[in-house]
Amino acid sequence: MKKTQAGFTLIELAIVLVIIGLLLGGVLKGQELINSAKVKNMATDFKNIQVYIYGYQDKFKVLPGDDHAVANHVAGGTAAANGTQNGVIQGQWNTAADADESCVFWQHVRLAGLAPGPTVVNCAANNTYQPRNADGGLIGVQSVSGFTKITGPATTMSGAFVICSDGILGKFATQLDTTLDDGETSTGSVRAIATANTGNAVTSAVVNAAPADPYTVCMSF
Repeated sequence: MKKTQAGFTLIELAIVLVIIGLLLGGVLKGQELINSAKVKNMATDFKNIQVYIYGYQDKFKVLPGDDHAVANHVAGGTAAANGTQNGVIQGQWNTAADADESCVFWQHVRLAGLAPGPTVVNCAANNTYQPRNADGGLIGVQSVSGFTKITGPATTMSGAFVICSDGILGKFATQLDTTLDDGETSTGSVRAIATANTGNAVTSAVVNAAPADPYTVCMSF
């Protein structure tokens, strides 16, 4: 007598589908939490640099990087590099020149105990001295005067200083703008542009259409 091979019952299939649904939901939720944590981390980078500037100014009455008497203000195992003390953080935010004040900025805030990191100036290496964001992109600061990454009459950045962070995926760039500003990457104090480009900031619609492309996000203050 042949045995009949039993299949899954509808109840068993329903249970399996529910379990698969729960697992997929957990994976998606977990990825959402990871993405949210990345955006929060990036937003904190922008806020921290403002704290470094204001904290250094409050303590020494001069800008970090621009401090011409830095050796009298901070102590460390390495000689601190002097700035010009003209009220401007000179040099591009992503400089690879050790002599630029936008590079020396990091030495000054670190020697002052405001920020962690190495204090031997080495922006020429462009990979270990300057801080990086959660996606590995470079973070930097400079004065708005001389800023060339985002230009154009309709998109000129206002304020005294500008912080930029590059290599940020499009799916994070608009979230970051929403967290820090108005959610529109072509207006306000936070703007975005394709990392490989310079010129006018792009709209959130453009950024959202290319979620996997890298953007540079800049915030003026």
